[in-house]
Amino acid sequence: MTFKVYTKTGDKGETGLYGGTRISKASSRVESYGNIDELNAFIGVAKSYVTDSRVLEQLKKIQFDLFTVGSEAATPIDKLFLANGKARLPLVISEKEIEELENWIDAFEEELEPLQYFILPGGGKAATHFHVARTVCRRAERSMVFLNESEEVRPELIKYLNRLSDYLFVLSRYISKIENEPEEYWNPNDRT
Repeated sequence: MTFKVYTKTGDKGETGLYGGTRISKASSRVESYGNIDELNAFIGVAKSYVTDSRVLEQLKKIQFDLFTVGSEAATPIDKLFLANGKARLPLVISEKEIEELENWIDAFEEELEPLQYFILPGGGKAATHFHVARTVCRRAERSMVFLNESEEVRPELIKYLNRLSDYLFVLSRYISKIENEPEEYWNPNDRT
């Protein structure tokens, strides 16, 4: 069986959610999982500049997890679970994925100088792309919070995105370090 990329079902500005509900492509739900998709693509761009095998493995896992976040964001919570409490989706984000990010952050921070000032986005091609991914991640998080104001969202999704943006920030610093790219600081006392 083959599938066509185009279905024509969205030609009038609507899309289908898991469970068959049709909604406007301008809805906060579509905005939230669209931002997650964009984040995943930006991570893919940044990843193309990385050679460190440990980082590449982590990013592969993160991209996989972002598909899980996106599928969950595309599913109204009343359609997410069966009557017995089991998730209908094959995977959902849990504290395990959040703790994994925290462990990776901690490991990178052990190899970095402590922060004294805000860092200007930059530090080489890979690091700069991770800074962009971080800002897209923050937008994805904000859109998930906005969605949660009108429709319930599991708190693990928001927490995962919050932690992921921290990871991307620390990763950008780590990549700058291993590539010997100097960090530039926002120091209000030094305008040179």
